Amino acid sequence: MAAMERALAEALKGPRGVNPLVGAVILDASARQIATGYHRGAGTPHAEADAIAQAGLQGLDLSGSTMVVTLEPCNHCGRTGPCAQAIIDAGIANVIYAVDDPHDPAAGGAATLLAAGVKVRSGLNAEGAFDLNRRWFDAVLSKRPFVTLHIAQTLDSRIAAQDGTSQWISSPESLADNHSTRGRIDAILVGTQTVMIDNPRLTARNSAGELEGRQPLRAVMGLRSIPEDAAIHGDDGRVLHLATRDPRQALDTLFAAGVRHLMVEGGSRILSAFLTAGLVDELIVYLAPTLLGSGTAALGDLGITTLSDAQHWEWDPAGGGAVQTLGRDLRLHLRPAGSQTSAGSAITELSKATSTDSTVHLTGAGSAAGGY
Repeated sequence: MAAMERALAEALKGPRGVNPLVGAVILDASARQIATGYHRGAGTPHAEADAIAQAGLQGLDLSGSTMVVTLEPCNHCGRTGPCAQAIIDAGIANVIYAVDDPHDPAAGGAATLLAAGVKVRSGLNAEGAFDLNRRWFDAVLSKRPFVTLHIAQTLDSRIAAQDGTSQWISSPESLADNHSTRGRIDAILVGTQTVMIDNPRLTARNSAGELEGRQPLRAVMGLRSIPEDAAIHGDDGRVLHLATRDPRQALDTLFAAGVRHLMVEGGSRILSAFLTAGLVDELIVYLAPTLLGSGTAALGDLGITTLSDAQHWEWDPAGGGAVQTLGRDLRLHLRPAGSQTSAGSAITELSKATSTDSTVHLTGAGSAAGGY
């Protein structure tokens, strides 16, 4: 149990997005924690490989050891190799994980491990592991992109002054942080009105204003056409016009185009539409110590008429903390509030979709895991 709690804590060090938050702990024969690892984002070693690498730096022989990990080890070659094979190659004899992987290309790691003679058990602190990534699970099972919604606003929730000026409400440090996020997402989305008024480029740029190597697809949602001379076209023309006002339809089109992590930037109508539809998995707010008193509100009508119907969010410590200071601004990181009581049924449905008959399933955080 202590090792899984440590693995969950390690997982929170990573950023949310296209990949789940995953942490791993390696135990020696006496159940002593000897190495930990976590996933730092797309293209970086997975938690299991990171833990194995950390053990390697210590010169440790992992033969006969046990790995405790928050998610079933993956079984596919993406930007990195399959974790199941890395575990086998390292000589790890036992693997205990919390939740099955619902992602079709990555699933099946448990069966691969078992076939290689590794003892595999699952279900340890499944509710905690599910809650850690509940919105990621929802996105995967719903076959839609994971959605990050970004707002840069004043203390009185304005995203532009009365005359329409908005550059720049945020500090340079907040802008740099935003561009860092742009560099790791698949697509960035704004409404047609934002294109008309702000004429944004929607590119990922460094502190010198130069284009980064990896650029997101630029998506525009709305019924109006995009002007041919709009800056959003850029030099590569990687622009997708989503001729709809329905957020779910927009997500379906983006998913079909290969988008797995989307950042929604605005304007207020688009932000409000995604929030009203309940399709926001992560909320990042850059709060500037500025007052305008009038101008464009960050959000419009969410269809809420009484306090009991209010949307509730919770502080998210993943990826650096729920509240950070960036220059003069505060960066607020939140996720939709969720009830732990719903986790059990969701895990049951997840198990139906992904379970194998070959693993030994534990009952939550019970004693079947022994001293772990």
